[in-house]
Amino acid sequence: MTIDQVQDSIIEEFSVFDDWMDKYNLLIEMGKSVPVIDQRYKTKDYLIEGCQSKVWLHPEFRDDKIYFSSDSDAIITRGIAGLLIRVLSGRSAEEIINADLYFIDRTGLRQNLSPTRSNGLQAMLRQMKLYAMAYKAKMGGS
Repeated sequence: MTIDQVQDSIIEEFSVFDDWMDKYNLLIEMGKSVPVIDQRYKTKDYLIEGCQSKVWLHPEFRDDKIYFSSDSDAIITRGIAGLLIRVLSGRSAEEIINADLYFIDRTGLRQNLSPTRSNGLQAMLRQMKLYAMAYKAKMGGS
């Protein structure tokens, strides 16, 4: 699936619910399917700055793709990380760098998250793109 196909699938999943409490429950359920970060990466080096909750994000580079694992001490934040991972994990650095994540607005996430959670979402996204830029630079920009 392309990044846009995954985003469209997420939008469809959220559109089933009218009530934001149901959508929060969906986020919590999504958090349960996040690839769990290995305990050895739950360190300051992988902690996302700008999140009120503790969020660890680890990139793994293999076969010219970047795979992410994560964990958080907050269940909704874990779900938010899960959404970003679902869309961006297993992609090339170029795809991650250039991704237009429209699902954040179309699901209503941006409008319905608290300011601190919204800042956390942006911090996670920024870190994922930074990992992709670093990987691309390391690989010689290809």
